[in-house]
Amino acid sequence: MSGVPESAAAIAAAIREGRTSAREVLEQTLRRISRLDTQLNAFTLVTSKRAVAEAEAVDAARARGETLGPLAGVPYAVKNLFDIAGEVTLAGSKINRDDPPATRDATVIERLHRAGAILLGALNMGEYAYDFTGENAHVGPSHNPHDPAHMTGGSSGGSGAAVGGALVPLALGSDTNGSIRVPSSLCGIFGLKPTFGRMSRAGCYPFCPSLDHVGPLARSVTDLALAFDAMQGPDTRDPVCHADAAEPIAGRLEGEIDDLRVAVLGGYFRQQGSEQAIEAVDRVARTLGARHLVELPETPRARAAAYLITNAESSNLHLERLRTRAADYDPDVRDRMLAGALLPATWTLQAQRFRSWYRREVDRVFERYDVLLAPATPMHAPPIGQRHMTLDGQEMMVRPHLGLYTQPLSFVGLPVVVVPVHTPGTLPIGVQVVAAPWREADALRVAAWLERHGFEAPLPAAHKE
Repeated sequence: MSGVPESAAAIAAAIREGRTSAREVLEQTLRRISRLDTQLNAFTLVTSKRAVAEAEAVDAARARGETLGPLAGVPYAVKNLFDIAGEVTLAGSKINRDDPPATRDATVIERLHRAGAILLGALNMGEYAYDFTGENAHVGPSHNPHDPAHMTGGSSGGSGAAVGGALVPLALGSDTNGSIRVPSSLCGIFGLKPTFGRMSRAGCYPFCPSLDHVGPLARSVTDLALAFDAMQGPDTRDPVCHADAAEPIAGRLEGEIDDLRVAVLGGYFRQQGSEQAIEAVDRVARTLGARHLVELPETPRARAAAYLITNAESSNLHLERLRTRAADYDPDVRDRMLAGALLPATWTLQAQRFRSWYRREVDRVFERYDVLLAPATPMHAPPIGQRHMTLDGQEMMVRPHLGLYTQPLSFVGLPVVVVPVHTPGTLPIGVQVVAAPWREADALRVAAWLERHGFEAPLPAAHKE
């Protein structure tokens, strides 16, 4: 094997077949992190001692002739809002540093461990996940692997940098309004936001409980599906987690997709984006032969309602900290939470009522189509520190508006896969492949078909061995 981490599927196969060992893969990965993370600032914690123990356990199991898990020996890392037993769960903050260490891993970490994956540590993120840029006020920004002067997107910015820069083949992030999909788009990788309730959030620091999702980021669709299969399933520790049995998808990605009806989201989703964002969707649509435009009604109102709910729920979780430790917050995060604490309750109730109406309207669209296409971000990665951008002739703030196209879709919990689109001479950008609730398989099948037809996640030139 080369020093560049291969896909999760390739690593697991090589270990099962004895072409390498989990310990060898781990040592290569640790060397790569040591060499490149000074540039990317993706990791906030490297759990090397734990990783060595897990890798040695995988190698010992193989030596005994045991059947290895589907992710045996695969290195991965998690956004630092997932509980890691024995470590403090930072959630990107200064305040949480005073918390006691977690006593148990998050459920999804436990499940990846059972699948044989090797946890390498925790990743940089926007404070308390209230961020779309990947800029952390306490430990510094994560850096885009395609150009370190540019943003990764957030709030799972370290996850995007770690996977996009091939430090690890898999990472976990969270997505409330777009925090998996925005970094996937700006870092040129694949990302999956499952249906709300599909994946357990137990042991994941909350941001907005009625909108929070968790999911994987990877350099290939097969790796997304392997991680999805390993992590899904009911969990009584998360009261909204789907009670039905897991529905594996990794073995169903090959083949044609002629049975799926694909359309392009128009209206709101064709407005305000840069030419690059719209052309990326058109390229994907041409490849799929998707010719129909369809609109989701009242989408601007859906985004506004999502903002109200996000502000109200997040500020409620932080009221005591806002009273006692306001100076220890990132000022941008603090000010938005303070504003959320002042929202009239009637506004939030009305937003939830609208949410039910909007969900019914979206369901009607999925009676006619199986998969919808939309931009993931309105532009490619802005430079770190940029505060404003111009879209459709209007000046907008960067931080909230990078989620322009993601927020209305997570508002009703739809499953989405981001597919990277690379154009020579420019930074990458992503396209959202959106499916009906509980139909992750449809989105993953389309993403896998696109990957086979040229929509891949190439390694940045500076990160090749």
